[in-house]
Amino acid sequence: MSETAPQLPTDVAAPQALLAAARAERDAAIAARDHVLSQYDRLRHLLRQLQRAHFGRSSEKLDPCQLHLSFKDIEQAIAATEADHEKRDPVGARARADKRRANRGALPAHLPRVHVTIEPEDTNCPCCRAPMHVIGEETSQRLDVIPAQFRVMVTHRPKYACRACEQTVVQAPAPERLIKGGLPTEAMVAYVLVAKYAWHLPLYRQAQMLLAQGLDIKRAILAFWVGYAAAELKPLYVRLRELILASGKIAVDETIAPVLDPGRGRTKQGYFWAIARDDRPWGGTDPPAIAYRYAPGRGAVHALKLLDHYCGIVQCDGYAAYKTIAAAAPGEAITLAFCWAHLRRKFFDIAKGGNAPIASEALERIAALYAIEKTIRGMSADERRRVRQDKSKPLVAALKTWLEHQLARVSAKAPIADEIRYGLNHWDGLTRFLDDGRIELDTNIVERGIRPIVLNRKNALFAGHDQGAENWACIASLIETCKLSSIDPQTYFADVLTKLVNLWPASRLDELMPWAWAAEHSNNKLAA
Repeated sequence: MSETAPQLPTDVAAPQALLAAARAERDAAIAARDHVLSQYDRLRHLLRQLQRAHFGRSSEKLDPCQLHLSFKDIEQAIAATEADHEKRDPVGARARADKRRANRGALPAHLPRVHVTIEPEDTNCPCCRAPMHVIGEETSQRLDVIPAQFRVMVTHRPKYACRACEQTVVQAPAPERLIKGGLPTEAMVAYVLVAKYAWHLPLYRQAQMLLAQGLDIKRAILAFWVGYAAAELKPLYVRLRELILASGKIAVDETIAPVLDPGRGRTKQGYFWAIARDDRPWGGTDPPAIAYRYAPGRGAVHALKLLDHYCGIVQCDGYAAYKTIAAAAPGEAITLAFCWAHLRRKFFDIAKGGNAPIASEALERIAALYAIEKTIRGMSADERRRVRQDKSKPLVAALKTWLEHQLARVSAKAPIADEIRYGLNHWDGLTRFLDDGRIELDTNIVERGIRPIVLNRKNALFAGHDQGAENWACIASLIETCKLSSIDPQTYFADVLTKLVNLWPASRLDELMPWAWAAEHSNNKLAA
């Protein structure tokens, strides 16, 4: 049966209408594509601006928290725009997929591999139907996840008796537990600790997440577990602080720690004091570490307790309590080195308002010092001192002269005058880095360590009482020191808690420090 030819329009108006409709559809598609590309380009431009604010000159930088929020939202918008564009442009989608494969990097070798083979539906030749053989294959790797899986550890301890004498019964002793008669293993307690203090999940949220898995474990029970763990870890935490205070140079900072005050029905203002060491910039052998201490106030009396019997260099901001510490120390036991980042921040606060030539030039002069520091990071202390004497010292001397000249020109009551006076009043401490290659330009090591405390504070709002804040300081110290040693804190806590409840000797606590623990486990892996 012959096919009927399609009926073509006989008048001129109909083809013209069809052509106009096709052109309109084409123009709409082009307009949609151009809109998507325009939106994509606009978002990419905004992202580049934020990247400049993050990695560019110090005077252009924004608050890190604001940057992270902005990056997240813009990157999500770019991804959504890309996905929409790929649906409209299959050729571009394939090109972008090839680019992703080339740039995504290799997945870690330690992750288990699950191999899935996808065979053709028919392996016979489509021409002659003879069986075909494998001549090669294409492989691809994608990252997959199995949600956190909770399990029940059932421990069996069989009893053995002698049939001959019927007098003796032998049974292996029960393993020690962190919480005797309790439900959790040490690994489960470690999971709760790390979720709360490393990933900032309050206990009530963890209780909700457990309930979604069918585990009705109340927040109060989780708090009970945390308290037991903190008590077990306390000797390790005390030893960590002792080791840091034995260092020749430390950095110190403090931040607010709101604590519930039941007697008054509101919170009171406590503080976390942080001490940190990081000798990596000058090739020192002491591993990086940080420890926190809770105190009910910010006064010098608490700072004195924090640094009791310390001898060495204390890098800090210009807070008066640190000057009191140095003055109270016998002889010259404590030497203060002040932070250039704090001085820079003061000028930045003025410069960001615009039309502030003095503040802007101060930022440029300080940035020149930081540029020199980048070139000597990782060198020995002696080499760093030599470069600073040669390159940084003339810049610092010129900066002081310039600040004094500007102070004489501006009004004594102007904000810029206050910031200049702050710098000149702290000049000896600010310039101490020129004569000691171990000293950094700023206290960034300890300020980075303070940020997790601030994040936890934002999520948990306040500690329930002083003891809770002390537990917080204990666990957070070990977690953040683990991070500095590139250790998974959950694996660390699970192992260390098990060792401690099995009566690990107090004389060997140094072996459980995060850096020593990491070295031992690395050696064990190599031996295996």
